[in-house]
Amino acid sequence: MSSGSLFDADPPAQPLAERLRPKTLDEVIGQRHLLGPGMPLRAAFEAGRLQSMILWGPPGVGKTTLARLVAGAFDAQFIAISAVLGGVKDIREAVDRAQIAAQQGRRTVVFVDEVHRFNKAQQDAFLPHVESGLFTFIGATTENPSFEVNSALLSRAQVQVLKSLDAEELGQLLARGAAELAIEPPTKEAADRLIGYADGDARRLLNALESAAALADGARIDEALLERTLGEQLRRYDKGGDQFYDVISALHKSVRGSNPDGALYWFARMLDGGVDARYIARRLIRMASEDIGLADPRALRMTLDAAEAYERLGTPEGELALAQAVVFLAVAPKSNAVYKAFGAVRSFIKQDSSRPVPEHLRNAPTRLMKDLGYGKAYRYAHDEPGGYAAGEQYLPDGLEDQRWYEPVPRGLEARIADKLAELRRLDEDAAKA
Repeated sequence: MSSGSLFDADPPAQPLAERLRPKTLDEVIGQRHLLGPGMPLRAAFEAGRLQSMILWGPPGVGKTTLARLVAGAFDAQFIAISAVLGGVKDIREAVDRAQIAAQQGRRTVVFVDEVHRFNKAQQDAFLPHVESGLFTFIGATTENPSFEVNSALLSRAQVQVLKSLDAEELGQLLARGAAELAIEPPTKEAADRLIGYADGDARRLLNALESAAALADGARIDEALLERTLGEQLRRYDKGGDQFYDVISALHKSVRGSNPDGALYWFARMLDGGVDARYIARRLIRMASEDIGLADPRALRMTLDAAEAYERLGTPEGELALAQAVVFLAVAPKSNAVYKAFGAVRSFIKQDSSRPVPEHLRNAPTRLMKDLGYGKAYRYAHDEPGGYAAGEQYLPDGLEDQRWYEPVPRGLEARIADKLAELRRLDEDAAKA
């Protein structure tokens, strides 16, 4: 072996995800709401407006790529800082490089990945330079910037929300990845499993494809090969498959059935299977309205607080707040009265005509409207005995006797039912008078 053979070896190939990083806006897959014709970022690119921004979205949706494309579109110097590894020293070095570039008539884009990991002092260090226009600031974060980015910095940067890639977009990326690797596309079943496993994350999809292709050694990628490549993680996490939705259904029905142990079990199963805790939080918020409703209005606030706690703490600390909400929902009194009433009203309105608003309920901001009788004879409830205008009509003509909302005799709704019964008695007395 010659002494120079080590240095003559071919450099390692770039990961597939890096090789497929888009070079132009038209190569970007996903984010149509930002990059489609006439959409905000596309318009800014085409108009030549270079602006500071916060790119907020889940992993693997193109935050770094968009930042690089911004710099490239304006021939700006691109400086990347990792908030996980960097600090004030890196910020100072970025400022020095930006000043040198400015003297040469060139603009600079400073990109801070995971910007929410910088503390207040570190974030504040950017402010004077953003305000002076020395550089354009672009931060990337997976956390809600309202909580994690200083208000002063947030007010100087436009927040752009990036979305997870959908199944169709991931399919396009999978085909592009197979072409880059010069392999036959995976079987439909394998492609569906890969797309489900990726869960909207382009990088995760391409890394899995590359690993599978290396193991396949020229053979077509099928489900059996994926099992060997991704192992237990793929078997447990089957987003989009029947088992995924069955477990969600089991959680929801355990909550509805007031079984906290079953609810906690299925909640833990979802986490163990790799389900995004934010998705579970959204389902819990839905359950609070659908299955608890006004029997205990605290349920909705509890789930919203749990979702916010998870956004602040992340995994695993924030999962305990979600578990607390799961148990609260399970043991809370149940009512679907609002859910049923809302559905019934919507169904009725779809098949009914557009009934006019009764004149006494109409607003009368002009003299003409008053002359036409708008608002005439309206009874201001606060001026009535007990704060209730007994006998007043609030539905269109012909619907006076409709009662869509019927509270259940549980929790707070039992008291609501008593209240409504008393008000309806007052209405009947008024009608007789």
